[in-house]
Amino acid sequence: MLTVAPPDAIELRSNATFEALMWALSRPGDSRDMPETGLAAIAETLVDLECTVFINDPALRSEIAATGALVAEDISQADHVFLSSLEGTDAQLATIRCGSALYPDDGATLVANVRHGVGQRVRLSGPGVDGTLELTLSVSPGFWAMRAMLCAYPEGFDMLLVDGRSVIGVPRSTLVEVL
Repeated sequence: MLTVAPPDAIELRSNATFEALMWALSRPGDSRDMPETGLAAIAETLVDLECTVFINDPALRSEIAATGALVAEDISQADHVFLSSLEGTDAQLATIRCGSALYPDDGATLVANVRHGVGQRVRLSGPGVDGTLELTLSVSPGFWAMRAMLCAYPEGFDMLLVDGRSVIGVPRSTLVEVL
């Protein structure tokens, strides 16, 4: 008879983080709570040996490098892009992977620290949004304009916007209107 060990604390945290991320992307604009603050738990949950990752935070960079994942020097090479902030990154992000019509799943996942409830008001619509949803995020109108140019569905990139323990998902299929 095969006995299965109960999950340890790390596995429980990763499972809870994964569930929060899944629901955040399934219901764009809805805030979900993760078991821990910051980007490290998300990196631990999403990144494996088959991933290429770009990170602009030196502490998180060394933590992810320890997992054996390939750390990219350029955003255009990364499956996952972890940014400590979106401020001043528009030029870099213009090269983020957006997949193709044939392989839209080759688009990257952008994970960034973004304050919720302050900044630019936006309206979300599309799959997973009941009608429209308005929210306020500390993301510049220029970023949203760049995203609109890059995300011609099914091409584009998914976003996980983190504020402490809270995460908001904005998949590539979501239309974002700056108000």
